[in-house]
Amino acid sequence: MIKLYLDEDVHEDIAMALRLRGYDIKTTREAGNKGLSDIEQLRYATKKDRVIISFNIADFNRLHSEFIKKGIEHSGIILSKQLPIGIIVKALLKLLSKIGSERMKNNIIWLSDWIK
Repeated sequence: MIKLYLDEDVHEDIAMALRLRGYDIKTTREAGNKGLSDIEQLRYATKKDRVIISFNIADFNRLHSEFIKKGIEHSGIILSKQLPIGIIVKALLKLLSKIGSERMKNNIIWLSDWIK
């Protein structure tokens, strides 16, 4: 099962909703990482073998490209624009039921592809 890490711009109610369904979620606040840079957040997620979820599309898209160019691995990135919590949770549940951690590794997944 994919373990998730919520960037500090992602509402913590999403973590609670996914935990109620059995998913392993850690928030930035719980990790004591509030205020860290995006690269530090991605490195933390990778070190803990967690897929990071963020609304910070531009920065994490750039970081992904830099990591790939330099041959640095990451556990995966899920990107979304800010949407109502219910829509995000529903899309994440759909995504998590279909994708394994191997497909996430070194990839970006666009949550918008899972909203229908």
